[in-house]
Amino acid sequence: MTAAPSLPTARAKTRRRAGTLSRRLVAIAITVVAVLAAYAAYAYVVSLPPAGTTRLVVYTYPSFFGGNCSLSKPLATALAPFESREHVSVDLECPSDLLSTLESEKAAPNADVVVGLDEVTAPEAMALGLVTPYVSPELANVSPDVAGELDPGHGIAPYEWGYLAIDYTPAFYNATHGAIAHSSFSNFTQNATWRNGLLIENPTTDIVGEEFLLWEVEFSEAILHENWTTWWIDGGAKAPSAPDWGTAFNEFLSQPALYPTVVSYTTDSAYAAGTGTPGSLNTTVTTWNGTQYGWRTVYGAAVVHGSHHTALSEALIDWLLEGSVQSAIPSNEWEYPANTTTPLPPSFSAALDPSQIVPLNDATTPTAIASQLPTYLSEWQAIENQYG
Repeated sequence: MTAAPSLPTARAKTRRRAGTLSRRLVAIAITVVAVLAAYAAYAYVVSLPPAGTTRLVVYTYPSFFGGNCSLSKPLATALAPFESREHVSVDLECPSDLLSTLESEKAAPNADVVVGLDEVTAPEAMALGLVTPYVSPELANVSPDVAGELDPGHGIAPYEWGYLAIDYTPAFYNATHGAIAHSSFSNFTQNATWRNGLLIENPTTDIVGEEFLLWEVEFSEAILHENWTTWWIDGGAKAPSAPDWGTAFNEFLSQPALYPTVVSYTTDSAYAAGTGTPGSLNTTVTTWNGTQYGWRTVYGAAVVHGSHHTALSEALIDWLLEGSVQSAIPSNEWEYPANTTTPLPPSFSAALDPSQIVPLNDATTPTAIASQLPTYLSEWQAIENQYG
């Protein structure tokens, strides 16, 4: 018998952005550390770019292009022509939480552009007036569905997208005789072994957990026409959970016998193929009556309301949707580039074909997500407390 491929020794990507509860806690922490403002002002002065160069501040997440909150070589290369053309210095800053930081600085914003808003946080940012809508002409090369995912008015520009997935090990595929590859949510409540091995991110502390909850809600309500709480009450609440995606994925890699499945991304298979371990990571969405359903994750950039350099901020967003940045996204962010004219590397053929997945996002709207998510989280926590 041929041995199953070994799992990667490093996690595929880090997509850590705090969930709703964490955002509120971070907002409190930001207020507490306001006493450091004087030092921050000093740091700003000593880090000013050369004379004649405008400093364009971008808030983003630490793992953006793998740079640990700095311009990684691929990103620096992609942005260099823009910086030269516009006489700007693009400086990345990574607050603990994008939304809470923008909200705390609303009266006197420090950032010009925010990169990393998603289908959960983007509607909140719009509702709170934290961003200034800008419809980039480059959206002409973006699928209308993806372009409208974050804001129906296209005021927040998506630069990459993908699908949430349940990753599974080759050993679990063999143990289930391939059933995991075309499973549904019900498999995890009807079989205790499946349920106990599914590692879920806590939706009150992690954005991936929130997205997984929305995936389950829309699948239950729109496809099965059932109350979404049924799945959790029937056993979903007993599935093990982790505080964030990074923790969950590391435990999946280090303890595959204990956690043979984890909530992650469909592009993990592409990552495995592109980094020399093809077949070690396999993914599934939700299959029902022969159709695959999934939750589409979309990440966007927006002009911060009150930016001191609005025209340059808009130009940067245009640049993020153009060739050099978009071409670097697949093998650095391990997501699909928003620009449909961008070719994909061969490794992406290992991922589930996204054109064959029906996005459950279409069953709701960004406005509905922003208004209903707090209720979903409250109900989920109550179920977890009672049945978990």
